[in-house]
Amino acid sequence: MILLFIIILFFAGYAVLMIYYWHSWLHIPEFTNSAIEKNSSFSVIIPARNEEASIFSLLKSLKEQSYLKEQFEIIVIDDHSTDNTAGIVKEFDGVRLIQLEEDNINSYKKKAIETGIALSKNEWIVCTDADCLPPVNWLETIAAFKKEKHSVFIAAPVVFKNNHSLLEIFQSLDFLVLQGITAVSVYRNLMSMCNGANLAYKRRVFDEVNGFSGIDKIASGDDMLLMHKIRKKYPGSVHYLKSKSAIVISEPQKTWKSFFYQRIRWASKAGHYDDKRILPVLLLVYIFNLSFLVLLIAGFWNYHYWLYAACFWVLKTIIEFPFVHSVSSFFGKRSLMKYFFFLQPLHIFYTILAGLFGQFGKYEWKGRKVK
Repeated sequence: MILLFIIILFFAGYAVLMIYYWHSWLHIPEFTNSAIEKNSSFSVIIPARNEEASIFSLLKSLKEQSYLKEQFEIIVIDDHSTDNTAGIVKEFDGVRLIQLEEDNINSYKKKAIETGIALSKNEWIVCTDADCLPPVNWLETIAAFKKEKHSVFIAAPVVFKNNHSLLEIFQSLDFLVLQGITAVSVYRNLMSMCNGANLAYKRRVFDEVNGFSGIDKIASGDDMLLMHKIRKKYPGSVHYLKSKSAIVISEPQKTWKSFFYQRIRWASKAGHYDDKRILPVLLLVYIFNLSFLVLLIAGFWNYHYWLYAACFWVLKTIIEFPFVHSVSSFFGKRSLMKYFFFLQPLHIFYTILAGLFGQFGKYEWKGRKVK
């Protein structure tokens, strides 16, 4: 009964957190362009490694942006690709291709972005990934938003596209939750969260915080760790852009192995945060999910614990549903909610494993083993 009481306490804390996320998400105003900003200049930075299957579509979509063509440049940094990524980039007039020279480093992506920024010429840096597709009004929306909010750093929405496979449906739902939490965290100034597939920040501010200095040895964190550095210097000028016109579509991982490595990579950033506000939240979520494993193991001695685990499965779904449903509606993914209950066990165990290996394990990413 002591074990059950402890789990109930963690569930109560988790329930309060989910309700808070839901209400906060509903209070974030959805941005609409009231006036077109024509004076901002952007440098779109794209690190790429072996992206021949997707980079053509990205560059084509950037060439079709509604924003004034003379007001933005496109820079692709080829990170030692072994396929035809560079050849495809060269087909596009006006796109700058930079070959990354450094090798034997732990964070190639940060080095690629840093290299691109150093050679950029515009006042704003916009980052996306080579497997992404931005909407036609993407830059136009960012320009209008940053002018209205006087931002120095903007976190913007990302969504995974999915087919009907279990892997892609699961990734899409899981990522919707992360995107909702990201929006609330930035809007409520709770902690630094964002995704490198859709970021914008002033180049001057990047230089002021010495870029990735101090976090350059960490394989991940080109987004959230940088965001935290900038937020410390400009606490009131970091904003979340909640707009359908700014949603970048990203490719999900194609195998369970690559999905797991991706989540380990994301989880590996947690121990490097200066902002310790994120740690109690991560600990609460992790221990609550870990309690399901504890109940399942305890059930071998007393089967009632399996019944308790089933009850918490249902309660977890009920308490999360309003928040996830609201976020999925914004992203146009409401149809995925019919899978939500059935994917809970998978989500619980992947959270446990990714959290564990993210702190203590090595992983493979883009054909490299990093830590």
